[in-house]
Amino acid sequence: METLERYRPIIDDFEAFLDACERPLGNVVRVNAIKATPERAMAALEEEGVGYEQADWNPRVLELETDSPGSTWASFLGFTHGQEAVSAVPAGVLDPRPGERVWDACGAPGGKATQLAALMDDRGTVVANDSNLGRLSALRFNAERLGATSLAVTHQDARNYSLKPLEFDAFDRALVDAPCSCEGTIRKNPDALDEWTEDHVHSVAGIQKGILRRAVQTTREGGTVVYSTCTFAPEENEAVVQHALEAEDCRVVDFDLDLEYAPGVTEWEGEEYDGSVSKAARIYPHHNDTGGFFVAKLEVTA
Repeated sequence: METLERYRPIIDDFEAFLDACERPLGNVVRVNAIKATPERAMAALEEEGVGYEQADWNPRVLELETDSPGSTWASFLGFTHGQEAVSAVPAGVLDPRPGERVWDACGAPGGKATQLAALMDDRGTVVANDSNLGRLSALRFNAERLGATSLAVTHQDARNYSLKPLEFDAFDRALVDAPCSCEGTIRKNPDALDEWTEDHVHSVAGIQKGILRRAVQTTREGGTVVYSTCTFAPEENEAVVQHALEAEDCRVVDFDLDLEYAPGVTEWEGEEYDGSVSKAARIYPHHNDTGGFFVAKLEVTA
């Protein structure tokens, strides 16, 4: 937890934050709208004797009373998918519509890509990309199990993503759930900070900036790009958004969120960010008893 001390100046109720980071995370699933309503999924769990609690901010998020959420019949049938509660937020903020063309720049292993397809009633095109070939097999498996037929899979470096293999020249929306230092997953992965260094934070921030810029470039004017990470480091969050604002035609926009959260920071270790970056959401573990996440929503302006 020593690593997290660097965030004491920007996190209210820092002791509550540390306490929450030391508590194990519950086992949560997302109800897959392509195959089941929440009621049908809950009925399947009840028949199997698996207890659950429905999240008050999202009826499709269920915390299960089992250590094996992937071993239930509801999971086998594709009614549910193991996905940390706060991990379901970015796709909801992107708010894709049926028939649209949506890019999931870092799509494996498919939790958010299949969620996007479900939010679109499985109509339109979700291009789920990942540069890690090994993780793509998990993406394909999850897409098939969850019945996401609108999903196409590509294997490219998102920083240099080419639209040439596709039959269109721009996406309507893009999700960049970027690879990160994963500080916000510490409740699920207690060793998440063991290899943490500032050098790694700055290294991965360079990758994040490249991916977010490409997402803005490949999204049509007026389209939407959501940037998210599961880390607390401003270098990987607000600084990445700031870089996109300076390099590309885009702006940060407001969004509604039925969760407790803190605004994006506008200063960090001598760096100042555009005031609009405060429209981003920092979701800390003590806010809603979840993991940690950062989410920002951008509109492409040209």
